[in-house]
Amino acid sequence: MTWLTLTSRDPSAGLALELIAFSNALGGTLLIGVDDNGSVAGISDASIGRLNQLISNAASENCVPPVYPVSEIFEYENKKVMIVRIPYGANKPYATKDGRFVTRSGADKRMISNDEMRRLLQETGKLAAEETPVKKGSWDDIDAGLFCRFYEEKYGEHIETAQIPQAFENLNMASEGIFNIAGAYLFGKNNIPRLFIGNQVICVSFFGNEPSGDSYRDSINITGNIKKLFEEGRSFIFRNLKHVQNGKSFNSIGDPEVPGAAIDEIFINALVHRDFFVNGNIQLCIFDNRIEITSPGKLPNHLTVEKIKKGVSIKRNPTLCSFAFDLIPFRGIGSGILRALKAYPAIRFENDISAGFFKAVILRKEVLH
Repeated sequence: MTWLTLTSRDPSAGLALELIAFSNALGGTLLIGVDDNGSVAGISDASIGRLNQLISNAASENCVPPVYPVSEIFEYENKKVMIVRIPYGANKPYATKDGRFVTRSGADKRMISNDEMRRLLQETGKLAAEETPVKKGSWDDIDAGLFCRFYEEKYGEHIETAQIPQAFENLNMASEGIFNIAGAYLFGKNNIPRLFIGNQVICVSFFGNEPSGDSYRDSINITGNIKKLFEEGRSFIFRNLKHVQNGKSFNSIGDPEVPGAAIDEIFINALVHRDFFVNGNIQLCIFDNRIEITSPGKLPNHLTVEKIKKGVSIKRNPTLCSFAFDLIPFRGIGSGILRALKAYPAIRFENDISAGFFKAVILRKEVLH
């Protein structure tokens, strides 16, 4: 929420900047009739109609595309204040008519960076990070055997190595002879970290409960396609967890202290829904009291932790989601978080908007007793 004093030569332009900044962020509320120091000055009955017209003009003529605020009058200590509610922008990015893109940063406005612009375009489906061409790559970087097996099993058709580039294009994994991030992430060889940032899982099993320590039990950097990342990341987790007998015979390996179904769903969620516009790798950290799986990128659009816990889902990487279930046990119907919580409720989620990451924290069983 912020307040606005309309004293500039062009109040419509100043108001438009505020509307745009909120629309490019998470929406918000403007108060008209409140001074900069927060004291209520109020507005006159005669000015209400003029202000409504001003808001309408600013929203439709000075904002590109138009925004749709809703205003109402609130009375406080016999003084009237106009409340202008700006919804979450569904058609980002918004700009002034002279091409300025701004957003909110706390109580202030600031220009939108190039990285933020890409993420805004991604939110509205106008740009997909997974479709970014991997210009440093060559077709030798693609695991031809893996792709040919996938293609034959999925479509029942034999495919030759020479046909792979065209098949990639048909499946939205390449354009003009260059494969994209989705294609590399799904079918790249193990040497593709040089091609784009993000196809690694950084794994560390720490002594104690603090990541600042320099002593650890186990660590590995896993590189390669999504199948390799899942299989080796999963193996790392379970070899660093305790196993309990749960009534099984003494000679059995026992069950992991955290159910495999919960681990799989949370880890797959990180692999499939990470944001490729955020430079960074998935981090898998095991502590004495918890497991942390951190994925680059906050939740997309208007998703919140509460919404995903109820099964609401948005596919940030639609091509990746379309084919991931052919390579790893991913169902792609938005119910992974629900299944994880059903299998093991002791999981909490952190959606860090400012730092740009999403973290799942899985409490280890012994700390629950």
